[in-house]
Amino acid sequence: MPGFMKDLMGVGVPAQQAQTINGVGEAGKTATGADQAGAYALTTCSTEFTTVGASTGARLPAAGLNVGTGDILAVFNQGASTLSVYPPVGKKIGLAATDAAVSITTGKSGLFMAKGDGNYFALLGA
Repeated sequence: MPGFMKDLMGVGVPAQQAQTINGVGEAGKTATGADQAGAYALTTCSTEFTTVGASTGARLPAAGLNVGTGDILAVFNQGASTLSVYPPVGKKIGLAATDAAVSITTGKSGLFMAKGDGNYFALLGA
């Protein structure tokens, strides 16, 4: 269990509430699609991809789909190829062009913070 969740439980927060506060993650996912429309739709606060084929990707959720201003999504690429991460349709990640993907290379990760208007800031592993 993550340290933050353990800390919450250590001060008396029930396990189910601690998990809700800490967030839910997905592991062992497969990147999909060769474009924004076909990319795997992210739905949890952290997602680990273990199968990443050439030109496959993931898509960040649109504003209002369980994502609020300041929410952070973590994406981990444990696959064999570079993972493309797309913004919601009509939006941007950082200074990239509208609808353009950013890349997470093999063995690296990215943190994406929702700006509240459907766009995201990004911190990408080097």
